[in-house]
Amino acid sequence: MDFKNKVILLTGASAGIGYSLAKHLAKEGCNLALIARRQNLLDKLSEEIKSDDLLAIQCDVGKQEQVAETFGKIRDHFGKIDIAILNAGVNGRAGLKFYNGNRAKEIFETNALSIVYSVEQLLPEFMGRKNGMIVGISTLADSRGFPKSGFYNASKAAATILLESLRIELKPFNVKVITVKPGFVRTPMTDKNEFHMPFMMSVDKAAKIILEGIKKEKRVIEFPLPTVLATKLMNILPNFLFDKLAGKKLPDRKDKVITE
Repeated sequence: MDFKNKVILLTGASAGIGYSLAKHLAKEGCNLALIARRQNLLDKLSEEIKSDDLLAIQCDVGKQEQVAETFGKIRDHFGKIDIAILNAGVNGRAGLKFYNGNRAKEIFETNALSIVYSVEQLLPEFMGRKNGMIVGISTLADSRGFPKSGFYNASKAAATILLESLRIELKPFNVKVITVKPGFVRTPMTDKNEFHMPFMMSVDKAAKIILEGIKKEKRVIEFPLPTVLATKLMNILPNFLFDKLAGKKLPDRKDKVITE
């Protein structure tokens, strides 16, 4: 696949993986529609890219009405959308002391429901012309319930299942669906984690791997290999052994929800 002249929509563009993806995509000769909640960071990114083929829109992708309005603006500006990279995500590590519905609601809205709201806007166009690509960012930690990460892991598991289902359903319409499952990537989100993160990867390298995988139209892009293998092993562990390994005491502190 060649990105040149394609209209590429990218959510969560203001920081972390999204920010790096935007910088790399800007060099590919495509038309970019960048979406994020933080206007000041979007403005900074737009100034750095300095492209005439760029549209930056502030939007909370966890809000259905805002997504519909924003996608409409993108179509009005570019006339179409070719590829949607649904990267927006939040994390919120917290123990039982801070277990509450409001935290869960924000995480699920951003990590899972935002995919539903975005795909809802894309389907008529993609299915109608029998062409298009949806790329969703999940995580390698989407299959087990790690302590203090229940909301995050569950929301990403939902994202993975949604994307897998869409991949099968949209195949007859020639619409590609790609699931991206990174391991630990150094971003503002992971900088807040208090535990050891093995095989940490730079955000620039992660972005390059993702874009290369998209070009090759891989069904699933997962990396780095050592973490992929460790995750597959973790997934087949008996429950009693997983409980023992995952139940090690972690520092008890209140973590903020960090947007990426």
